[in-house]
Amino acid sequence: MKNKSENVSFGRYGKSFQEGLVQLIFDDRPFADQITEVLDINFLELEYLRVFVNKIIEYRKKYGMHPSGDAVTTMLNTDLEKENEVIQRQVREYFRRIQYNELSDIEYIKEQSLDFCRKQNLKKAMMKSVALLQTCSFDEISKTINDALKLGSDNNFGYDYLTDFEERFKPLHRMPVTTGWSEMDKITGGGLGKSELGVVIAPTGAGKSMVLVHLGVQALLAGKNVIHYTLELQDTVVANRYDSCLTQLPLSEIKNYKEEVYEKVKDIKGKLIVKEYPSKSASTNTIKAHLARLKKRGINPGMIIVDYGDLLRPVVIRKEKRNELESIYEEMRGISTEFGCPVWTASQTNRSGLNAEVITMESISEAFSKCFVADLIFSVSRTIEDKVANTGRIFVAKNRNGPDGMVYPIFMDTSNVSIKFAPNVVNGVANNNAAGGMQLNPVTLTPQMQRELLQKKYSKLRKSGSTSR
Repeated sequence: MKNKSENVSFGRYGKSFQEGLVQLIFDDRPFADQITEVLDINFLELEYLRVFVNKIIEYRKKYGMHPSGDAVTTMLNTDLEKENEVIQRQVREYFRRIQYNELSDIEYIKEQSLDFCRKQNLKKAMMKSVALLQTCSFDEISKTINDALKLGSDNNFGYDYLTDFEERFKPLHRMPVTTGWSEMDKITGGGLGKSELGVVIAPTGAGKSMVLVHLGVQALLAGKNVIHYTLELQDTVVANRYDSCLTQLPLSEIKNYKEEVYEKVKDIKGKLIVKEYPSKSASTNTIKAHLARLKKRGINPGMIIVDYGDLLRPVVIRKEKRNELESIYEEMRGISTEFGCPVWTASQTNRSGLNAEVITMESISEAFSKCFVADLIFSVSRTIEDKVANTGRIFVAKNRNGPDGMVYPIFMDTSNVSIKFAPNVVNGVANNNAAGGMQLNPVTLTPQMQRELLQKKYSKLRKSGSTSR
């Protein structure tokens, strides 16, 4: 066995090491429990070792226990008929040998076993990447290599329902970040939490980007670092919208208020990074690489905003666009998990949402399946009349942490990026509480809204019925 001080290389783990590794899998059940989580039998370069380990793994799966020496002897005498005579002889000779061979470097094998698996996995990934080079699938190559290097890095064996009982009742378990709207925070348990994906649905020109800026501002004021990716607007344009939202100064004149803006924002504890990418030039891998670079500089995200997800480039090119979009949204949720913070993005509606009073998930553009990935989805609907009056409606379409289906009237002034829930109006009169503040209760669906929703459901049922026939 080679010295520990040697430089790591693929050649380091040759026949001697692999025979020792397999022997340890047989001799040491706790070690076998750990290494078989990450070991692919194809990592072993000698066929007789692959056959031997496979018999052990099959026995463990079938009987729920580690095989004894007698059990292995029986298996090797009765269960090798599918193998050629040479392999049969090699397997049996190897087993006889290790029964009388005491390993002298057990700790070394244990220490290096994970590194061996990672390097063999990397070799496999590199071979796959050679084929991908033919199609210039560089993002997929990057993902393949990165995934190979992560082998065995996940030490989380799952959530123990009883052992971790107290943990899930702690108030900060999800670490939610406020939306800035008290009623929305109330129904979502404080806002969007870590490892969660939120989606804002709206037609073009309804203010998706403004809403995302509003959400980013709330995170900043809460002391969070906000990483805002813009795929449609210039970074300076987005930064100006933050200026206007934070100060409530007119967006069109914000450049005339340099000193006022600075006095307002200089003491904000959260850090804002706005990163601009041209539309369809960046993928989720691009975002992850950028976040990794920021992390090296000590900037850990408290909220990630992608404006907007539909404009990302897919990592893997698929035949249908809806499948690409579904993958993109799955990957964005993966980013929220990897970096332990909420991710907000937006999605465009189809034509049915252009002038609708209430926009439902049925109006989401291209891929309805991306809704399944999200934890919180709300739509912003603004008719032509709403835009004139600076009004609109927010419809909570999906909420994994509470109720959904509510419609909230809003005031939305795009001139200074101001979005507020409107007071509940009863018989044309605002219903204010005793303290003089606004009572923020959701309104019920109007008859017209109900008719629109029923018509959509009826059309969908008819369509699905005709398809089934």
